[in-house]
Amino acid sequence: MPQSNDAPPAAVSEANAVVLDARGLRALAHPVRVQLVGLLRKHGPSTATRLAERLGVNSGTASYHLRQLGDAGFVAEDTGRGNARERWWRAVHQSTWFSDPELATSEPEAALAYLQSVAAAYTLRTQRVLGELQTMPEQWRNAFDMSDRPLRLTSEETLTLREEMGALLARYRPDTPEAAAGAPEGARRVSLITQILPELDAPDPGAPVDAPAPARPRGMRLG
Repeated sequence: MPQSNDAPPAAVSEANAVVLDARGLRALAHPVRVQLVGLLRKHGPSTATRLAERLGVNSGTASYHLRQLGDAGFVAEDTGRGNARERWWRAVHQSTWFSDPELATSEPEAALAYLQSVAAAYTLRTQRVLGELQTMPEQWRNAFDMSDRPLRLTSEETLTLREEMGALLARYRPDTPEAAAGAPEGARRVSLITQILPELDAPDPGAPVDAPAPARPRGMRLG
């Protein structure tokens, strides 16, 4: 489930993307809901029972959260599947964008809960790939990368970096049903998880050794 502080790129149609408002943010501020939406986007329509098995929760819990997501417009019942005893659900959008800097200020608890849920989903995805790494085909194992690179930037330089990374990614084929239909043979889903993490508590290399560390910021603002 992509989330970004930028506006959706022009190539992303309104039908495939949702920009969070306050109601949507509160609806997604739960780790199970973030994972349910992610599974439906990745694997296609499914039932509460099958989704519950993937998540390791009971079907009642999955059904409850699917109904809440349905009320908020993130998922919908797939009326072309199932029967009176078994409801199928599908994702309404293929990506989520968190692009309103004022929303994080007006809904700080929901914003933090949502971002923590996204971070947890990313961690689970990484752990799942690591568990499969040794049995992965060699060419894909060689393509795997997990690294970090500390930089010392101003906030303006960091914004420029984010924009340049977005422009670079826009050159590559997105994993959408439309793009997948024209993908070359052998193409597979590749998740590129980007994180720009300002570490404001890092020591200033020019400060005296015994200087007190700067206080951690208490608020959060995106944008």
